[in-house]
Amino acid sequence: MTAADLSNGFFARHLAAIPVIGIFRGQDPATTVELCRRAWDFGVTLVEIPVQSESALPSLEAAVEAARAHGKQVGAGTVTTARRLRQVQDIGAAFTVAPGLHPEVVEASAQARLPHLPGVATATDIANATATGLTWLKAFPAEQLGTGWITAHRAPFPDVHFVATGGIGAHNAAGFLSAGCAAVAVGSALADPAALPRLREAVSPVRRETPSYTAGPRSPLS
Repeated sequence: MTAADLSNGFFARHLAAIPVIGIFRGQDPATTVELCRRAWDFGVTLVEIPVQSESALPSLEAAVEAARAHGKQVGAGTVTTARRLRQVQDIGAAFTVAPGLHPEVVEASAQARLPHLPGVATATDIANATATGLTWLKAFPAEQLGTGWITAHRAPFPDVHFVATGGIGAHNAAGFLSAGCAAVAVGSALADPAALPRLREAVSPVRRETPSYTAGPRSPLS
């Protein structure tokens, strides 16, 4: 199995039942773990802890440790350099996420056999990502891009599975899923008990076909 196949298959499996990734940024380790537990209780299987600075690494470490006890998967977000990728790999991150398409990180993730979700915001980004074999991509910043961007890019890239990220909550998750996103990344809605029923309603109906995964051409990074 190529590195890209491993990555695509990972996100397809873990986002099939509940199409939500939890994102918890900028919290201390104890709060991060509490938010992770809320997400897991909701049914979320993938949680991302952004590590935009060294100060966020202890929160990632605490979340990874808690995830092991719950049989869940915690990944690292905002991974923009190979050095940071090696750091989060040593901590035990199960996957990595980036705000953009960073070739150095894509290659390092492939070499480490870590599933990677790169960010895209243009057709060129999408084409460059799929050229490496990656078909699960983070549409970022989703709120600014809008649901129309998703629909427009699904047409020329029908094999791509978008994870809408940035400004997504209970108020607009359903719209992005209906536009063709395979999943959404949510933070504050999972932290707010009052928003959970609306979020459940938004993601529970079958608003899109569950994306199937078929291995594509061999990735040049494998």
